[in-house]
Amino acid sequence: MKILVIGSGGREHALVWKIAQSKLCDKLFCAPGNAGIAQIAECVNIKADDIPGLLDFARKEKIDLTVVGPEVPLSLGIVDEFAKYKLKIFGPNKSAARMEASKVFSKELMAKYKVPTAEFKVFDNPDAAKKYIEKIGSPCVVKADGLAAGKGVVVAKTVDEAKKAVESIMQDKVFGAAGNKVIIEECLQGQEASILVITDSKEVIALASAQDHKRVFDNDQGPNTGGMGVYSPAPIVTEELFKEILDKVIYRTIDGLVKEGIDYRGVLYAGIMLTKDGPKTLEFNVRFGDPETQAILPRLKSDLLEIMLATTEQKLNRVRNLEWDSRVCVCVVAAAGGYPGNYEKNKEIFGLDEVAKMKDVVVFHAGTKSRIVNDVGQKQETEYLTSGGRVLGVTGLGKTIKEAINNTYAAVKEISFEGMHYRKDIGAKAS
Repeated sequence: MKILVIGSGGREHALVWKIAQSKLCDKLFCAPGNAGIAQIAECVNIKADDIPGLLDFARKEKIDLTVVGPEVPLSLGIVDEFAKYKLKIFGPNKSAARMEASKVFSKELMAKYKVPTAEFKVFDNPDAAKKYIEKIGSPCVVKADGLAAGKGVVVAKTVDEAKKAVESIMQDKVFGAAGNKVIIEECLQGQEASILVITDSKEVIALASAQDHKRVFDNDQGPNTGGMGVYSPAPIVTEELFKEILDKVIYRTIDGLVKEGIDYRGVLYAGIMLTKDGPKTLEFNVRFGDPETQAILPRLKSDLLEIMLATTEQKLNRVRNLEWDSRVCVCVVAAAGGYPGNYEKNKEIFGLDEVAKMKDVVVFHAGTKSRIVNDVGQKQETEYLTSGGRVLGVTGLGKTIKEAINNTYAAVKEISFEGMHYRKDIGAKAS
């Protein structure tokens, strides 16, 4: 089979790495890909949001299955466009992708179908939003309705901070049209867990739990990022709690979508806050998490491509229970200096060859590019350079969380580039 993966980050490298292991995969493309992905798949210079370009490529190359990594092409309706030409594609259609593309749609669906979540109100007028903030006080959470590259959520500790967030989102339009509406909601307290499932609207297959670390510095300090590291499984999500989350959050949501006439096929990712009153839903994403994927897929023994194909054909009932590696997986993100603010690019990365020799470790490239250089003997060599904020996801397996942490950080210490920084406490909560 010919497979096309769309995207260019660490999540897409993990997907390509896993799909390449399938006996069904004959040829693998990635658009646009990155320097790490290029070692496994043929990278195609088409941007992830260039739907006409991707459709044209898939038709010309007779791609058997396209796998969508990021949320933007899903929200733009890539699945619907591919379906017009009877091209198989893994991911929810435009209507279903509103679960991530519109936080208002998602919250209102949760309220209608009694999915536990924070109390909330929706506003399309900034003055009304600010008056409500004065009424409820702080802390509270301000969310832009639309896609904002993971940056549209402000956890405000003071009333003034919350009002400024409303001004920034609704009046200054820092996220453009994504800020036409805002949600003001109560601030939930507890630990956060990531629960990912694959569904074809009829069947649901749960993936292993994971726990992400969003803040840029140790001890959950500093601004939010796309994720600085993750581990799987999350010990805080006991078997009993996992079942409760599936029953109260996942099944109710998918049943609700079906009742709304929405056919959801793909990954449904729930960010869950484990509060003293039980699990509550923070948000939904309509694709594999990043960096959760980098810690979940190395533990998956089953054939991911088979599962994806069954999902697109609405035949997930044919997939038996997934097989998992019993070991723990830890992923530490090596980020560029200055991330998540302004950061420099084009810094040479050292140590990747040494890490490649290490056992139970894999490095997923996120923001990298490569160039061919000639050494003194005129022999061609590849040099890897930074090209993004999150540069690498260094991932290690171990029999225990401590062993996985040690294996991962031993690999991180072999890698260097100018300005590189990373958290030193990934997985510490679980150890």
